Amino acid sequence: QVQLVESGGGLVQAGGSLRLSCAASGLTFSSYSMGWFRQAPGKERAFVAYIRWTDGATYYADSVKGRFTISRDNAKNTVYLQMNSLKPEDTAVYYCSRFRAGSGFYYRANSYDYWGQGTQVTVSS
Repeated sequence: QVQLVESGGGLVQAGGSLRLSCAASGLTFSSYSMGWFRQAPGKERAFVAYIRWTDGATYYADSVKGRFTISRDNAKNTVYLQMNSLKPEDTAVYYCSRFRAGSGFYYRANSYDYWGQGTQVTVSS
């Protein structure tokens, strides 16, 4: 049974940093690409970042490029999202997810088959 558990969210002032973690179990973690999404109140779930399992290549939403970094530690079955220079508009529930093998588009939520419960990130101005 695949489980993804996020942690590391919280309240931070604008300009601050947070590191989110997502611990995975029930899967051969090193063989899967992983993604982070976020959902703000009243908005659809939106792509944030993706890391490919084969070569570690990373991709980001334009809104976070240069501020956020996705990484993974296969020995710990964990994917991370380092968030720097946070802005109030980054406030959302953040979810990690497993990319479905064979899916075409890493930026679409329906390309992912397992999701964590989410962790709240609130950035105050």
